[in-house]
Amino acid sequence: MTKKIIALFAALMIVLPVMAGGKRDVSVMEKIKADGKIVLGTSADYPPYEFHALIDGKDTIVGFDISIAQEVAKDLGVELEIKDMNFDGLLAALVSGNVDFVISGMTPTEERKQNVDFSDIYYEAVHGAVIRVADEAKYGSNPASLKDVVIGAQKGAIQVGIAKEQIKGVTGTDLDNNHPQVKELGTLPDLIMEVKNSKIEAVIAELPVAKAYVNANPDLMLAEYTFKDTEGGSAIAIKKGNADLVQAINATIARLIAEDKITAFVGESSLLADNQ
Repeated sequence: MTKKIIALFAALMIVLPVMAGGKRDVSVMEKIKADGKIVLGTSADYPPYEFHALIDGKDTIVGFDISIAQEVAKDLGVELEIKDMNFDGLLAALVSGNVDFVISGMTPTEERKQNVDFSDIYYEAVHGAVIRVADEAKYGSNPASLKDVVIGAQKGAIQVGIAKEQIKGVTGTDLDNNHPQVKELGTLPDLIMEVKNSKIEAVIAELPVAKAYVNANPDLMLAEYTFKDTEGGSAIAIKKGNADLVQAINATIARLIAEDKITAFVGESSLLADNQ
């Protein structure tokens, strides 16, 4: 009798929350499988990572990050849906559940890790400075030439920290503060227009991205010097507490690296960006 009472009590403990209207939280992976799609958050102004291109007469978001996202969706057996937004809003969209994962040339900094989880690194890049061709003699050969002038970087991106620390010499907690000589805007095209119109002297961007904008703008060029990413490459962001999705994404990354697919994606996307 005692065993029957215990068993009945256990059953009631399971049923009662449902009867009371309570629901078990559905994991992101369960939602993806149920919906038959995975929703990507990205900021499509960052060629060759992600950018808009005219494909067969249709505006299409492409880039090597998008190719990686397509492979993730394929391995999960679902469709890929893309949501384009400003870079600095991506993690908020992820935490709120508006997107299922974020791929946007994002560096897994310690600050970001407090709010979201990250996959393994899938790509490591060097950063460059986009300047005007007319200013090659002034800013082209020495990064110290940018120390006392206004430069730009994409708001919320790792390049803001590079500009402050490696060019302006900011250290410690001051890195968290706005700098009067580092202009932060939400999109790269806006920053490129700022340098073209002589409102800022340079834009700091990842080298393949910088090259894409220089190729599209003959009045711009790359400075000779580059900057290293001390935080360590690009990774995919996932909402915290979804280890199964992180594991699945890491498996896709490992496969793509083993097959040398990411290098191929970078080359294809760079060529496409050059022809836009």
